[in-house]
Amino acid sequence: MLELLADLHDSELVAGFQRRCGLFLAEAGHHSQEMTRSETGTPVQDEKPRGQLRRSWEHQDNNSNYKYKENGCTTGACSKPQYEVKNWPLHFLFLFSSGLGHEIFYITFLPCIHWNLDPFLCRRLVNMWTMVMYIGQVMKDVLKLPRPCSPPVVKLETRVDAEYGLPSTHAMAAIAISFTFLLSAPSRIQFQFEVGLLLAVTLSSLVCLSRLYTGMHSVLDVICGALISAVILFLTYPYWETFDHFQLTSCISPIVALVLPLFLSYTYPELDHYSTTRGDTTTILGVGAGCSVGYWVNEQLGQTFEPQGVLPVPLPTLTMNALALGAVRFLLGVVALVGTRQVVKTVSLQVLYSWYKVPKNDQSARRRKEIEVPYKFTTYTAVGLVNSILVNRAFILLGLL
Repeated sequence: MLELLADLHDSELVAGFQRRCGLFLAEAGHHSQEMTRSETGTPVQDEKPRGQLRRSWEHQDNNSNYKYKENGCTTGACSKPQYEVKNWPLHFLFLFSSGLGHEIFYITFLPCIHWNLDPFLCRRLVNMWTMVMYIGQVMKDVLKLPRPCSPPVVKLETRVDAEYGLPSTHAMAAIAISFTFLLSAPSRIQFQFEVGLLLAVTLSSLVCLSRLYTGMHSVLDVICGALISAVILFLTYPYWETFDHFQLTSCISPIVALVLPLFLSYTYPELDHYSTTRGDTTTILGVGAGCSVGYWVNEQLGQTFEPQGVLPVPLPTLTMNALALGAVRFLLGVVALVGTRQVVKTVSLQVLYSWYKVPKNDQSARRRKEIEVPYKFTTYTAVGLVNSILVNRAFILLGLL
């Protein structure tokens, strides 16, 4: 079993997938020296002894910039390799699919469901996204397994290269969002379940494969991420209705929604080096907290903006007028969220810098826990509140809803 896990975590497996998809390292020297398998997966040089594979699996550096002694490369220390793309359609497809796991996607797609389809579905998606992402981020920093090494892997992203790899939170989020929507939507809107299942499987698969193509995760990272997310869905599904009732009606719901995520942000596992995982996790928890409080407020005010009539309702007809209104709502909504983010971020940083007597030009201070956690949590809680409470009311005033 240990050998199988080591094989699935092998960087060469990822490099082989990239080459099959038409992505190659431009340095021929590195490519020829490091490649131990042909494009078909057949060994072309002596494989590493199983003992070396086992040692590389068992060894866990205290930094995610793991040093691969076998090939003399450090995942973070090597300069970004030049690469050659031989299949541009596949290249752009995987880059787009990988982007579905980034902040820019979540800050647009999830609110778009709220503004244009059904706030109920948006609430379910935000709840599950927050849960799986927190679990995945914590597991990364507890297990401390490195990302694939470059070379032989081509790395198309660099921002999260200092993070650990297992599990793939892109894979976790894609499966959680796709299948939460699939399981929740039939009671709300009319659609063919088979079509929804096909779309969910296709979207999840593309995101998972994109993490291999971009060189950010091993096969083991992606498989574990998918399985963990599936288990979470299976275990929580029977309690979704119960949690909905508590979230919307309990008098302690807003207190729990704010205190628990803030506590989890401050107690996030400590590392011996800076990583973006704590800040990203605080961002996610802040959005979840803000949205949860906002949906509770809407329920208390008796204006939830949910579809009227007998459920499930038909899907909206895609007329030119409906598309135009949807586009305007989308643009104005994004402007409202991005504006909120910028204003609250600026104000919270100024307050925290003044409180801790930090020079205003000290950008590195944002990495300090006592600054990073409160500013990110406050900023994205505000974003969640604006999304769930204010934006739809603004649309009504403007005659867009």
